[in-house]
Amino acid sequence: MCQMLGLIMKKTKVGYEINFTKYFYKYKPLRGLAEIRRDILTSEEETQGMIGEVIES
Repeated sequence: MCQMLGLIMKKTKVGYEINFTKYFYKYKPLRGLAEIRRDILTSEEETQGMIGEVIES
């Protein structure tokens, strides 16, 4: 009987879990494909010479 009470007490939880996503998440619409493509092409142009600098060093 005492062992059974110990098992029940281990399974008992005290407190409450707050789902922060449910209460605080604000939806942001996804970016369009054209905007993503533009960002990728811009990043490629900015980093074009960096590989050459690393290889020459």
